[in-house]
Amino acid sequence: MTTWVDGAAGSRWDVTNLPYGVFSMAGDEPRVGCRIGDVVVDLAPLAASDLLDAAHVFQQPTLNPFMALGRPAWDSVRAWLVEMLTDDAARSEVEPFLVPLSDVTLHAPFEVADYVDFYCSLDHASNVGTMLRPDSEPLLPNWRHLPVGYHGRAGTVVPTGTEVVRPSGQRKPRTETTPTYGPSRRLDIEAELGFVVGAPSAMGTSVGTDSFADHVFGVVLLNDWSARDIQAWEYVPLGPFLGKSFATSISAWVTPLAALDAARVPLPDQDPRPLDYLRVDEDAGLDIDVEVVWNGTVVSRPPYRSMYWAPAQMLAHLTVNGASLRTGDLFASGTISGAAREQRGSFLELSWGGQELVALDDGSTRTFLEDGDEVVLTATAPAPAGGRIALGEVRGRIAPARG
Repeated sequence: MTTWVDGAAGSRWDVTNLPYGVFSMAGDEPRVGCRIGDVVVDLAPLAASDLLDAAHVFQQPTLNPFMALGRPAWDSVRAWLVEMLTDDAARSEVEPFLVPLSDVTLHAPFEVADYVDFYCSLDHASNVGTMLRPDSEPLLPNWRHLPVGYHGRAGTVVPTGTEVVRPSGQRKPRTETTPTYGPSRRLDIEAELGFVVGAPSAMGTSVGTDSFADHVFGVVLLNDWSARDIQAWEYVPLGPFLGKSFATSISAWVTPLAALDAARVPLPDQDPRPLDYLRVDEDAGLDIDVEVVWNGTVVSRPPYRSMYWAPAQMLAHLTVNGASLRTGDLFASGTISGAAREQRGSFLELSWGGQELVALDDGSTRTFLEDGDEVVLTATAPAPAGGRIALGEVRGRIAPARG
């Protein structure tokens, strides 16, 4: 199965990938497109010319109408795209609707309904627990029994490239007796995957782990920016709030779940055995390699395959109380960290709570983010016939606090 699109075959944006996004050109309204190689397929006119039933949803400025059609439509459109992009006889029909990536502006790919962030890395949770509770067990008693999470703020989920303004709030270091107000001094990142819900569910029902692929449309790379000093003062007893809600960045491209079939791997051993509603198939994990670049320096390569809780378990736990899913819901994995120092997915861990300097290639050192710093997250996953596919990058630069 080889595509005729110039430069795409064998690349990380081959026909085995085909992520969806929303784009526009000068003077045009945003609409849905699909990336292959270094071009975007303008789906609305192509689908209309081929009399595709779903053509109307590609005229919309978000992926939500397409995602709401459900898995049969997702599978049908993907099969149609693969055929159109590999059949030489279709080339003359498709080529007029290919737009160079350099000629388009990318937008937020979907409208976020609700946002939930989990805490599913054993290494990350153990590192943070050791820093916060050095004289106690790193993991709290519930951690190995359920995917711990919190509800975030959907309105501050932003697309890659959006400037991140340093947040202000209350801070109280351990060395001070009373809190003060001001810009965060310990601004951080969290390298994560985000899972995008397409098909909704009814309130009062739960979604089992075996129904994960019927509800989740695809995956985005995600940076959950975190103000650690604000978070440390506010999180007891109810958890993250203002230290997290100021910005969460996602990629402009949504990788379809079907593109990650070759990335399925077994989970790490789960001990104790999860309760029945959290049981999953053997290959419920994902083999995705993430890279964290700080001002041009690769500082970490977190491996998603090490995550303790599977995406299907996150979704099952999110809905087990009867909470409904809506099209556009986003739930994130929590920080991806591995066992080695160079696999830690947050600067809190890399600097070990600000005690160890992180050296950058320009000769400077950091513990947490400074104004003007830029962080770029990239990721790849195995492709079905060998090689790798890419997920859309997430890029963000820190601007000074305002007001």
